[in-house]
Formats: sequence, C-alpha cells, structure tokens
Amino acid sequence: MRKQFLYLLPIMAITMACSSHPDEAFRSMYHHTPPAKWMNDPNGMFYQNGVWHLYYQHNPFGTTWGPMHWAHATSTDLLTWEEQSIVLYPDSLGTIFSGSAVIDTDNTAGFGKGAIIAIYTQSEVCGQNQSIAYSLDGGYTFTPYEANPVLKGDVPDFRDPKVSRDGDHWLMTLACGQEIRFFRSADLKQWTYLSSFGEGYGNHNGVWECPELIKMGDRFVLLVSINPGGPFGGSATQYFVGDWDGTHFTCMDKPETQKWLDYGKDNYSTFTFHNAPEHRLVAIGWMSNWQYAQQLPTKAFRSQNTIARDLSLYQDDHGDYRIASMPSKETLSVRGRETKHLPATAVVDIEINGNQDACLTLSNDQGEKLIMTFDARQQTFSMDRTAAGDCSFSQDFAATTTAPIFVAHETHHITLFIDRCSIEVFGTNGEWTMTNLVFPSKPYNRLDAQGGKVTIYTCQIND
Repeated sequence: MRKQFLYLLPIMAITMACSSHPDEAFRSMYHHTPPAKWMNDPNGMFYQNGVWHLYYQHNPFGTTWGPMHWAHATSTDLLTWEEQSIVLYPDSLGTIFSGSAVIDTDNTAGFGKGAIIAIYTQSEVCGQNQSIAYSLDGGYTFTPYEANPVLKGDVPDFRDPKVSRDGDHWLMTLACGQEIRFFRSADLKQWTYLSSFGEGYGNHNGVWECPELIKMGDRFVLLVSINPGGPFGGSATQYFVGDWDGTHFTCMDKPETQKWLDYGKDNYSTFTFHNAPEHRLVAIGWMSNWQYAQQLPTKAFRSQNTIARDLSLYQDDHGDYRIASMPSKETLSVRGRETKHLPATAVVDIEINGNQDACLTLSNDQGEKLIMTFDARQQTFSMDRTAAGDCSFSQDFAATTTAPIFVAHETHHITLFIDRCSIEVFGTNGEWTMTNLVFPSKPYNRLDAQGGKVTIYTCQIND
C-alpha cells in the first residue's frame, strides 16, 4: 500500500444560500456550489437507492485552481445538496483529475459485489495516467487500487475517463490531445485499445476534454468539451452524432460540422449520471468558462454547476440529429406560485409568436440590464450581458451570445431559470439551451417584455 499525502480539512456543512455575508451574495439558491474554495468539473456522478452522488474537482486550499481532489456532495432531489467528506486525495502518483464512477454489480473487478469503482486521471510532472479506487460503503469513502495506474499515458493530455457498460465488458472513453480514444476491459484493471475518433471532425481550436459516449435512441452521441474554441470564446462542449459498432465510432455528419450542446458561455464538462432511474440521461455541467473562472467576483467560493437536465435526441427542420436538453423533472419542482413581480430567484415562462420579434429585459434599480432578443427573421435568440452587472474582472466576460433556432414553431415556449448569478434558458422542447453567468450589484426586480407573453413564478425548495 503506497503512502498517501493526507490533509486535515474541516467537514463542510450543507451547501445552501441563506447567508447575508457579502461573500455569499452570489451563492445560488437551487444550484450546487462548493461550501468554500475552488470547484470545477463534475466527476463520478451516479445514482443509487434514491441518492444522487456528485463528485467534483476541488482545491480545498484556495479559490483558484490548484492541487485537485475529489470532493463529494449528495442529494435526494437534485436541488438541495449535502456536502460529504473529500473522497480522493493527491498521492505519490499525482493529483486527482476528472473521471467517472460505476456500480460493479457483478464484481468484475474483484473488490466486492456492488462496489462503487471510481476511474480517474492522476496528473504528475511526467504525464497523466488512469487510476481506479473502490468503495464498499456506497461511495462515501474510497480505497485506491494498490497496482495503480491501470492505464499509462503516451501523450501530454491523456485524461478524463468516462466508463460505461457495453455488452459484456467495460468501455472507457478517453480524451487524448485532440482525439478521443476508446478502450475495453473485462475487469476495470486491464485495458485494451480499440480505436480513435476526431481527426478532421468538429472544432479543433483547443484541447479536447471530458468525453462521454451515450446511446440515445437508435444513435450514439459523443460529447467532447473543448478549451478554448467555444463559439463565443473560451471553453464549451461540442458533440457528434453517429453510430458505435462495439469498436469504432462513426460520425454521420460532415467533418466540418460543429454542433454545440449549449449556446451560452457557461456550460462546460457536461456528464450524465451512471445508473439514473428510468433509463434517463440526467446531466449536469460546470457553469463557468476557463477564460475567467478564476476571477469571478465571489470570495468564499468559486463556481457552481448547472441545474440537472434530461438529454434526448431529435431531428431538426433539415433532418439533422441534435441534442434536446430539458430541465429534469426534479428541477422543475422548484417552480412555485405565480407572481406579478420578479423575485430574486424565479422561473419564467415565455410564449413568443414565431413570426414576430420579441425583446425581454431583466433590470434592477442600479440601471443594470440583461437583454434577451428573439429575431423572427433570423430565427435566433440572443442574450446581451454587457450591461447586466459586474464585468470588470475580465475583458472576456461582457458578451452577447446567440442560439440558432433549429425548428420553426408557430409559438415558441421558452423557460428561464433565474438564480442569484445565473440565467439558464431552455427553448421549445429543449431544442436549444443557453447558460450564462451574471453578477448584478442588486438582484433584478423587473422584467419588461415586448412581443411576448410572460408568466413569472417564485422559486421554492421543500426541505
């Protein structure tokens, strides 16, 4: 058993947003945030016995990126999160980067029937390798495998393993520079290379990261985060639709096609929960952008995650397959009573005539404005946050983001999820989404609509 570097850390309390301390002014009401210090990518998410387990990249020593650990939070409703103890610490093989977790129902790895197996990247000066750890208490504590690493890297960026069951074996989807590699294993310990995908396809203006291969209906979708290279600068998540034959992924789109999971600046490293109920594809992403993530105007903590979303596949007006992303039913329960006045946190439903322009403006008493525009001729939805609040911390933050609308509707049904520092927009049937951070000096308290019918709801969380 190799020596581990242990850190004495306080056990953090439940992540809620009720403090009036100025450091907590932007802490979300119904999004997951770390109790303190730094957070990035969600990791190792799984569902078991009514509990959603979320691990995440965490630096317990500061509010910027640093020595990565796996922190842990749990929820029964995907809205309120209870912080647990850190489960993976840096050791002699390196710090703990992103990865995934599976329930080993058949004891294929030999650690015990039903063990939770975490598969993650360990990063050190000489490179990046893949290691595993096992939990026999349902994911609350983990023991690293004594023969780690289980897969050694041969390129500088060799990371972020997403493991899933594929027939009678395990499949690892791994980011390697600007391509995705696939590996097979019977026991999660010995891995055999299968194939690679990526050369000439999609966007290559940055390093590929955090991949996941997902079966959606009769197709397969490969999620690939990229940094930089996003459509509005910085980091974003692209995806490819195609087929998987057990060895190779084949993309059905032209190589130059670029498809984006979200048309805001702040949705990155999206992963789905392993073993989600009802065979649903429930996903959460990191709500930030590497252009400015370490400069955000919060002090006690940095970063939050998106609300949970259910993913599916649909065909647009041209017959192209695209991802639909809808708020998960658990998330929808945050919608409270109807109200005439805009509260600090709200859910807003908007009906827009597909043949008429519309403009919606969120504003406050400080003159700060977030402007959203539906362009009927161009069939686009845009969000302008250049005057929405504090943008001083980064020249890259002030921006207008635009989503193309892929399906013509007589009436568009758009939903906004407004929290203390974020706006998430869902187009009709989840056919497009837009996720953006905002930092108003005071909460928005007015919503002016021109060309749309608006219904405002309070937000409620049932403790």
